[in-house]
Amino acid sequence: MGSSPNSKPKIVRGTAGYVLEDVPHLADYIPDTPTYTNPLQNNPAYSVVKQYFVHVDDSVPQKIIANKDSPRGIHFRRAGPRQRVYFESDDVQAAIVTCGGLCPGLNTVIREIVCALYHMYGVKKILGINGGYKGFYAHNTISLTPKSVNDIHKRGGTVLGSSRGGHDTTKIVDSIQDRGINQVYIIGGDGTQRGADRIFEEIRRRRLKVAVVGIPKTIDNDIPVIDKSFGFDTAVEEAQRAINAAHVEAESGENGIGVVKLMGRYSGFIALYATLASRDVDCCLIPESPFYLEGPGGLFEFAEKRLKENGHMVIVIAEGAGQELVSESIQSLHKQDASGNKLLQDVGLWISQKIKEHFSRQKTMNINLKYIDPTYMIRAVPSNASDNVYCTLLAQSAVHGAMAGYTGFTSGLVNGRQTYIPFYRIIEGQNKVVITDRMWARLLSSTNQPSFTIAKTVNEEKREDETTGEQ
Repeated sequence: MGSSPNSKPKIVRGTAGYVLEDVPHLADYIPDTPTYTNPLQNNPAYSVVKQYFVHVDDSVPQKIIANKDSPRGIHFRRAGPRQRVYFESDDVQAAIVTCGGLCPGLNTVIREIVCALYHMYGVKKILGINGGYKGFYAHNTISLTPKSVNDIHKRGGTVLGSSRGGHDTTKIVDSIQDRGINQVYIIGGDGTQRGADRIFEEIRRRRLKVAVVGIPKTIDNDIPVIDKSFGFDTAVEEAQRAINAAHVEAESGENGIGVVKLMGRYSGFIALYATLASRDVDCCLIPESPFYLEGPGGLFEFAEKRLKENGHMVIVIAEGAGQELVSESIQSLHKQDASGNKLLQDVGLWISQKIKEHFSRQKTMNINLKYIDPTYMIRAVPSNASDNVYCTLLAQSAVHGAMAGYTGFTSGLVNGRQTYIPFYRIIEGQNKVVITDRMWARLLSSTNQPSFTIAKTVNEEKREDETTGEQ
């Protein structure tokens, strides 16, 4: 489907280099859309709050570090309730869907969307789409009420079920149109948000009065622009249990090595933060920072040194790290799952085996290695207190935006403020650990591990010098 002329970014420019990357609005393509008084002004819980409604021109800067000569830079529309809404409560038929892998906090987001619609805006017709995107055209739905979702935040997973793939834009929008759905809340990662963007574009092409709202979900924290994704804090906290177990096992055996594989297909944020939080990790390996095994400055040399110093060590490795080193990885480079994610080899098992083989060949040290993969245990737990609060803010912001007529946006936290971010910014790339940034330097200082990239460069320069000298 070709993009319509209306699909160009909605940019507003102001003085001193101010740029607002605005989100679409129903009024952009449905002129003369009627507005209504926001029912929140009569809600006893909110009517007493001073300046509860967000000013129409409020925005949040993407970058807050500046100097006196800096332009004001890119901003996003501030989230929150508006004085006028574009839907009458009795006319709203909302739908909620969860897609992709599991993540702590999914049920909390579902619960808070339902409660916000029901208690804040008086919306009574709320559908849950079962089984991800394909549930739209498989007619798998359940009715959601505050009573039915009251305790779901205490459980892991998603009460709506989830799946990868199954996205058929035409079928999904046909189903939305046929059922009379006019607000769609889509919870999922970058692939899911791409699907949401296509749904929005088709809805706009048909000029339907339907608000399409995304809520970013990725346990890896790899969605760009936003401060962090929900479930990440819980994942880091749960990863501590695995790291603690690995440390106990390593410490209790002669030359013990504990290897923990954590989630992080393309981005090593969970491994990075879990390592910094733990203080028991000797080496953290992530996709963004290449490493090597053999030779001076390699992982094997570092492991030998650390075992001689401490008698034990713990290695944390993200699932996407070192894939180019893994045996048979050539055959899997272009294989993908239903969501379009690259299928990875089990780097944790691979590196454990490589370490065992190395020390077996050396015959200088007997090791006891224990490998722990807590992936599915971490994904399946309920969210912690921090994530529960964050999920509430995301869900309520999403509902406020939809009721105010905004569409084609993702609800997200930017510099500590809730914002509405256009889909194209969310799906333009992936958030990755910057290994030239201070955070990675903090980790290297904490673990006292080598920077394998620098060590490799130094070794290559030495070899070049030696070759030049011989000639």
